Amino acid sequence: MMRLREIERGDRLSSRLLFKLISVISGTRFPDAARVAYYHRGFAGPVLNAWTQQVMRGPSEWSVGERELMAAMVARFNSCPFCVGAHGAVAIHGLGAEVVEAALGDYRSAPLSDVLRAALTFIEKMTRDPEELGVDDARAATMAGVGRNQLLDAAAVATVFNIVTRYANALDFEIPSPSDFAKSAKTLLKRGYK
Repeated sequence: MMRLREIERGDRLSSRLLFKLISVISGTRFPDAARVAYYHRGFAGPVLNAWTQQVMRGPSEWSVGERELMAAMVARFNSCPFCVGAHGAVAIHGLGAEVVEAALGDYRSAPLSDVLRAALTFIEKMTRDPEELGVDDARAATMAGVGRNQLLDAAAVATVFNIVTRYANALDFEIPSPSDFAKSAKTLLKRGYK
């Protein structure tokens, strides 16, 4: 399996210099997710970034914090510590540390709205048991109050992060410290996924 360290050797000199400059200015290592986007633009560059930006920051009935929590939950379902940390840190800004930590521990008992809990139930099945996901699961979510557009948006978040978490795990992304995740979260909130 190819690891990110092997990919870094293929970066152009201009990219490596840019990563160093950003790392010096920010006081934290340039995130591996961004490194992948620079390395292989055809795979994880502008198209994936635009899709992620639309899903995570475009118009939605879900708040940014709720969508970031969904991303962190998909990461949890897929055992992706990098994405749990990155998106959990962003979700904290919208939902609070206590809520996010409780949800990551067990969203079924966390202090979440019934609507958000129903959406998380849907995306958990979508992530862990996609071949069993069906109309009854969508119906259960809507019966719990999840609107059609909300369900579509939750499914879009799950789709994007089922891709992202798998390549983060496959490339063995470095896990930053909690303080580095917090710094990156502020940048992600300000800049989005562009």
